[in-house]
Amino acid sequence: MEKKEYAILAIIALATVGVGVFTTSKPLGAFFAESTRQFVTTTAAMAWITWWALVVGFAIAGGVEAWTSNEAVADLLEGHGPREIGYGSLFGFISSSCSYSAIATAKNLFKKGGSAAATLGAFMFASTNLVIEIGAVIWILLGWQFLLADIVGGFMLIGLMALGFVYLVPDEVVEQARQNVLDEGQPTVQDPVCGMEVNPEEADYSTEHDDRTYYFCSQSCKESFDPEEANTTIREQATSLSGWKALADKQWKEWGMLWDEIAIGFVFAGLIAGFIPEHVWTSIFAEPTFGLPVYVFWTAVVGAVIGIATFVCSVGNVPFAAVLFTNGLPFGSVLSYIYADLIVPPIMDAYREYYGTKFAAILSGMIFLSAVLTGFVIHFLFLGVGLIPARSTAQIAEVKIEMNYKMVLNVLATAFFLFLYWLHRSEPTEGEGGHGEHAHPAD
Repeated sequence: MEKKEYAILAIIALATVGVGVFTTSKPLGAFFAESTRQFVTTTAAMAWITWWALVVGFAIAGGVEAWTSNEAVADLLEGHGPREIGYGSLFGFISSSCSYSAIATAKNLFKKGGSAAATLGAFMFASTNLVIEIGAVIWILLGWQFLLADIVGGFMLIGLMALGFVYLVPDEVVEQARQNVLDEGQPTVQDPVCGMEVNPEEADYSTEHDDRTYYFCSQSCKESFDPEEANTTIREQATSLSGWKALADKQWKEWGMLWDEIAIGFVFAGLIAGFIPEHVWTSIFAEPTFGLPVYVFWTAVVGAVIGIATFVCSVGNVPFAAVLFTNGLPFGSVLSYIYADLIVPPIMDAYREYYGTKFAAILSGMIFLSAVLTGFVIHFLFLGVGLIPARSTAQIAEVKIEMNYKMVLNVLATAFFLFLYWLHRSEPTEGEGGHGEHAHPAD
């Protein structure tokens, strides 16, 4: 996040406290003491019960990224049929990115010829909202029903985006957006040793192996490159120290992209839980006046707007979603809130820079409408089959460090985390292939 985004979040945090101050019926001293205690304990509790899942989730994501090749993905995403949409969703799932990284990767796939439906619809959404770590945190904080709804709703949203790109957005608008991306600069490939992006037309260092060209950012990377690693199997990667170092490097990159948003999500969840009195929520999410469908629809709109306004993306959304659910936001509307992470203001501004103002407005509007409609439909689908959980099932509780399975999992996760950090910081030994990362050929 940039400084101005932190400043906006600080203003929102102060506004949250201000709402509590002006709406509480308690003496201010007692209100601040009780609210601060609840803020701290809620934030710590959420971090405590999700820590092991985050460590395992990031490690799995790092292993998938380090031990599998993502090359030639764009060639599989050129159409907008079920096959291409399925590939886009699959590659998004295994890419596991923060929202900012996801939109950059989707832009590159779109630039290389992937369809808007498969890249900006399926891949971009799946890589933020259908990944392992967010699924684990949703299960822990909100329950398995929310996880199932997130998956079913995710595919529904991807389908709506695909239909929109195919039948509603004119081809000339899509191609103009692609031209805007092509005009911004030359294509890049990844240095197989250090991971740096390199322009193949300007790279001074390259090598040929098995009719493939590999490009490097420096002579040292070229000399460190072991072409045999380009063909190593997942089993070989998983049973070698260099393979685990590659996993550690990749998962640390994921932590580097997401740790602040995750922390902000926990902090905001604690602030909301601690400083906003319950009667404020009941007045906002009052019982349906014009019928349940109208109520769910307008609260889905409210949920998506809250998702845009809070600036928090990906996994960081889930703790706040748990607080919103326990305070009255309907089941489907919580999903609309989670799905809106791809249209926070900085990301919409990035869309404008990438694709031009017109296409950015269309893309952002499609995501907003798809998030609202998906939340609305999923709510009544799950209501019909009796799968909407009670609000009391959401994990919003004070810290209780007890000798139970949570402590065992967190202790093991901490040891695993420290081991991966040690691997990440360690220097590769001779013969490990430079940085020890799984090599990928250039396009």
